[in-house]
Amino acid sequence: MGEMKNTQDLKETINQAIQFIRNKTKFVPQLGIILGTGLGSLAEGIKVEVKISYEEIPHFPVSTVESHAGRLILGKLSGKDVVAMQGRFHYYEGYDLKQVTFPVRVMKALGANTLVVSNACGGLNPLFKAGDIMVISDHINLLGSNPLFGPNDESLGPRFPDMCCCYDPELVALAENVALNLGLKLQKGVYVAVAGPNLETAAEYRFLRLIGADVVGMSTVPEVIVARHQSMKVLGFSLVTDMGLPDALGPMNMEKILATAAKAEPLLKKIMTRVIEEMKV
Repeated sequence: MGEMKNTQDLKETINQAIQFIRNKTKFVPQLGIILGTGLGSLAEGIKVEVKISYEEIPHFPVSTVESHAGRLILGKLSGKDVVAMQGRFHYYEGYDLKQVTFPVRVMKALGANTLVVSNACGGLNPLFKAGDIMVISDHINLLGSNPLFGPNDESLGPRFPDMCCCYDPELVALAENVALNLGLKLQKGVYVAVAGPNLETAAEYRFLRLIGADVVGMSTVPEVIVARHQSMKVLGFSLVTDMGLPDALGPMNMEKILATAAKAEPLLKKIMTRVIEEMKV
């Protein structure tokens, strides 16, 4: 997908993607789900109506990250009609943020009014540990860019969207309540997005903690900005795969990160499944 020149191009590309999907299914989702690094198997709980490879959908980017499957799944999960991204796109892959967030535009156009987003992240809060799950209360955008740059289409959302209560307080409270009832520990905090793809230096971890972040990652914020631009409610979960404590920093690699994500994934799956079941959409 090339650079979008104006708002008409964006609307047109959304329409072409929708037309393609509608030729395969008339299914109307109530909510969209984005499954991040190491979390793709959460899609196994979906009673599938249709699976579509990203490569097939007009204007969709194709994920270049090994741990991301690259499929759009429409079906039922916990009694709700959902559209799930099994694998997402990142700024560091070379896409611009309009491309990264294009699937969120498509989810909304298909009918989804709520977005549930998940990611794997590094922990900054010393009270957290690898394997913890955090519900996102707020975010900080340090990507150095924004998916809303350029001309704005008022029919999609306002020029200056408000980011107050960006992560829906009622949904955050629901997640906390669900975790309590399941007897599972759920952290709550602020997610900071950086461009990556390298992991952070000790000095960067120290800086990020200083400015108020509890976890750090390389995704989620662009999708959430676009979701809020379209007046979608948002709920976000972060799975802490490693700890970025500057005074106790050891070598880390993707193998270790994915292993931790796989180990903690069943807990996140349990919480997300129950939250979606109890959610009013």
